[in-house]
Amino acid sequence: MLTSHRATPQGTPTALLRETDDRPAPGTPPPGGYDGHGGHVLVVGTPGPRLERLTRTLRATGHDVSHAPPGEVDPRVRQAPPDAIVALDEPGDRHAGVDVIREVRTVPAGRALPLLMVTDTPEPAGVVDMLRRGADDCIPEASDPVELSARIEAKLRRVPVPVENLLRDPRTGLYSRPHFLDELDRELRRPGAARHGGVLAVIGVAETDTLEARLGPRVRREIAERLAGVAQQLGGFCDRFGRDDDGRLLMLLPGVDEETALRGLRKFAATVAGTRFIVADENVRLTPAIGWLPLGECTDGGPSVEQARDAVREALRHRDLQPVRYAPWMRDTPNRHRRPPLRTLIRPALSALSPVLALLLGIGAPFLLYQQAYLAGWDLGSAMYWVVVAGLVLSALLIVLECLYSLDAPSRPERPGAPYPPASAVIAAYLPNEAATIVDTVESFLRLDYPGDLEIVLAYNTPHALPVEDTLREVAARDPRLVLMPVAGSTSKAQNINAAVTRVRGEFVGIFDADHHPARHSFRDAWHWLSHGYDVVQGHCVVRNGESSRVAETVAVEFEAIYAVSHPGRTRLYGFGVFGGSNGFWRTDLLARTRMHGSMLTEDIDSTMRALNEGARIAVDRTLISRELAPTTLKALWNQRSRWAQGWLQVSLKHLRHGLRSPVFTARQKLGLLVLLGWREVQPWLTLQILPILAYSAWKAGGLQNLHWTVPVCVLAMLFTLAAGPVQALFAWRLAVPELRARTPWFWAYFVVSTVFYSHFKNMVARQAHLKEALGDRQWRVTPRAAAVKAVARR
Repeated sequence: MLTSHRATPQGTPTALLRETDDRPAPGTPPPGGYDGHGGHVLVVGTPGPRLERLTRTLRATGHDVSHAPPGEVDPRVRQAPPDAIVALDEPGDRHAGVDVIREVRTVPAGRALPLLMVTDTPEPAGVVDMLRRGADDCIPEASDPVELSARIEAKLRRVPVPVENLLRDPRTGLYSRPHFLDELDRELRRPGAARHGGVLAVIGVAETDTLEARLGPRVRREIAERLAGVAQQLGGFCDRFGRDDDGRLLMLLPGVDEETALRGLRKFAATVAGTRFIVADENVRLTPAIGWLPLGECTDGGPSVEQARDAVREALRHRDLQPVRYAPWMRDTPNRHRRPPLRTLIRPALSALSPVLALLLGIGAPFLLYQQAYLAGWDLGSAMYWVVVAGLVLSALLIVLECLYSLDAPSRPERPGAPYPPASAVIAAYLPNEAATIVDTVESFLRLDYPGDLEIVLAYNTPHALPVEDTLREVAARDPRLVLMPVAGSTSKAQNINAAVTRVRGEFVGIFDADHHPARHSFRDAWHWLSHGYDVVQGHCVVRNGESSRVAETVAVEFEAIYAVSHPGRTRLYGFGVFGGSNGFWRTDLLARTRMHGSMLTEDIDSTMRALNEGARIAVDRTLISRELAPTTLKALWNQRSRWAQGWLQVSLKHLRHGLRSPVFTARQKLGLLVLLGWREVQPWLTLQILPILAYSAWKAGGLQNLHWTVPVCVLAMLFTLAAGPVQALFAWRLAVPELRARTPWFWAYFVVSTVFYSHFKNMVARQAHLKEALGDRQWRVTPRAAAVKAVARR
């Protein structure tokens, strides 16, 4: 029963915004015959008594009501799309109502929603103005509540029109597929000279099928709406959106060059990945997969959209936020993987000959150059001698500086800067390679001690079912903290991590390889860094199978030189840390935006550079320990280091030039980039130059017997260079974890092996990796894992 607190003149309609003391009993039709099953109404207005009375009136007539103050319509509509919008104007301010209309109609999903304006002064001129500006109806504030309800119902129960017959989807504000294709065909029919580039893009979402299975078919519409809302917010790079029958977002970007379009699409993907959305009343992360092709390669609208969808399927495999350009091999045809025969025959042959090519390029070609330059009157070889000497001294000096700076590396904050939040561990595994160790790894993670909630996600791929999966399912049934996540179609660690990052619940994520056993309190200690303003913290990887072989023993000491000395020293010397691929902890939001790029052989270093370019802070903590398995054979070590060297080269080619020109990095950090990404690629070839220079000097002097070997500068430079190895081994022993520091003979052996063989081995690997990259050979050779024969004692 509706009542009023003030008297109402006889014959005057009951006021619309009066106080409501009673609501109809459940199941009782309200006055006027309304059946009580109203829709969701969004009320727009300034908080106050008028808004409260209108809200009670709408609820009394059977509607679900939510609020949005002026200026916040867009996020409220995207968060929970209403069936209708009712807006209050501001008394005495006619322009306020017009502003609300403009705001509602600017939102993509608000373009087709019924919009009713409630006004206190329904002057004809004002009503006409609001109707012309986009309002569907205008009702006086003094109207009866039943009339307002009837007007809303009239808008909601219009005769339905099939979406494909509408210009825009009334639920999303997007072009329907037929009308989008009409727009695309119209663009393609324009003369080539008037088109000026342009791109067609299709965006799918990796999580769509999973969300639909759990939350229902409304998911596809809502996802397309959320994606369109992000594109609308970014503004400028696209102004025509559509939705296909499967809920994919269609984008038409006319009149832009490919580089500009790709920048916009990458920014769009990163924004979507870094945003949490409400989809079907659930808070979720989304992974956009973008397929595209230039309008110049489109022949007809329908087939072109299908080609872009083929590229979407390829993008869905990687989940790395990178737009994928359509290529003919993406079609499901018998020739999908065919390559030119000549290229197929030449590349393996050249790769097999790469050691010989390295000698020819590194020794033979320089010797001929020095010789011919001398005959032409230029003593280039003598000048290069001093360049090589200076380079060797510089390399040794950098090693010594890293050692000295590592002594005063910043210590971990003693207390967290905020309460311990939920955390997630992601173990990336290729099961055929990890079957012997994965159960032991999972059990070690389940023994971790973390004050907050901790989930352990095993993101794995396998080409066929394995018995170890049954064992893992038994462990997961016993301990709900373990989440098994098979990643269908995955071919890399990067894809496994990208699949997991949208599913984890933690505020931060620890990333681990499948052979890692982190220390008991590692997640607690990592949060101490992250809660004090850092975005990533890299821990100390310790080899736990050093006794398995001489190779593993050498790698165990080398890892101490890397993680206990070089990483902390470089971080302090250059002002930024590096993510090492495992035993690294990321803020989940940053990892969701950054992702891992499976096309990079060292996706960890690539992600470091991209995160740093966003302004991320990366800490290195040598007390944050995780123990892993090292390669036990020289062949396995060669394959691992070859991939690392080639991956570093890829990162250098991709990021060095951009990093040196970026305003994000300081001069000190740019110096560090120059050393890490530039000098490290030059140094393996520079050290080789001593051989052609000696050959040239002997040729010029008439024989080796005529050379003077006791040049003071040369002797001093050689001694300083040789001293760098013992200095690094000494610092590695001093800063090593206790169980390895007790193995003093290992460090002596490393000093000898490194001086005589290992340094040259790594330089040789680097040179061959350069040639492989030049030849386009980017094959990933898996490092085999095996349980430790005799594990080093653990703390």
